[in-house]
Amino acid sequence: MKRVDVAAAVLRRSDGSVLLGQRAEGTFYPGYWEFPGGKVEPGETPAQALVRELAEELEIAVAPEDVLPWVVRKHAYAHAHVRLHFFRIGRWSGEPRARVHAALAWVKPPQQTVAPMLPANGPVWKFLALSPRMLVSGVAAMLESGESLAAALERQEAALVRARALGPALVQVREPAALAEALVRRLRPHLGPEDLLVLNGEVDAARALGTGLHLSQRRLESLSRRPELPWAGASVHEASALRRAEALGLDYAVVGPVRPTRSHPGAAALGWQGFREIARDAAIPVYAIGGLGPEDLEDARRAGAHGVAAIRAWWD
Repeated sequence: MKRVDVAAAVLRRSDGSVLLGQRAEGTFYPGYWEFPGGKVEPGETPAQALVRELAEELEIAVAPEDVLPWVVRKHAYAHAHVRLHFFRIGRWSGEPRARVHAALAWVKPPQQTVAPMLPANGPVWKFLALSPRMLVSGVAAMLESGESLAAALERQEAALVRARALGPALVQVREPAALAEALVRRLRPHLGPEDLLVLNGEVDAARALGTGLHLSQRRLESLSRRPELPWAGASVHEASALRRAEALGLDYAVVGPVRPTRSHPGAAALGWQGFREIARDAAIPVYAIGGLGPEDLEDARRAGAHGVAAIRAWWD
């Protein structure tokens, strides 16, 4: 079976919509919608191929430093085994024009107003619904420091309101049962359809609260199949655990600590280079965590992260 490397672009406007192109007649899967891009030629890196393809296909110019690594997916089509290198494009110049596609469309995830999509693109479209900002709750830590429950819940609520001023949020609730229920009840009125809650705990508890599920690495390694929930992710600390999360079909992983952190004082910091080594060619979006905040989002993206997860940076 022929094996092909393809570079694909996630071109996202300020309103959150993403550019898709409809394949023309005379190509494989005519009429299907895809992310712009094309085949990696001999002697090219995937990033170099994408810069060339976007100029040829869409008449837009992209600087190499604005091609940000994201996820790498594999798919077996009838005509070839394809490895798709997806990149997020930070900036471009020019207005995209349909040079090789039958049509272009700007679509805002998770909506899917064009169809059908190429089979390999389904999981990727779901990933685009994930916010780049993950807020990890800290009620239990606040209580341990002598803060009242009412004050802790109020601070978490205020932190979510501030974060949502920047755009959609992904909230990881890591409190035990009663506290988790109280926090979810407090936060839910502030969440919109583009936001997501995940519970760091067990499947039954997540179902009861109507949330997604976040797994520890130890819990991840004990599973033989993906939890039956719409959203599921995990914390991982090495590449082998990330491969496990990919094999189970999880929706994201959190990798760290990137820097020294008070919540894990004995853990060795990875640094951005260590993060890159774990996250390189990940098949699912990866968040960076550990001593980070919203001001680190650009550095995280350049290291291949989908976004940044933080605890104290949000609620302090």
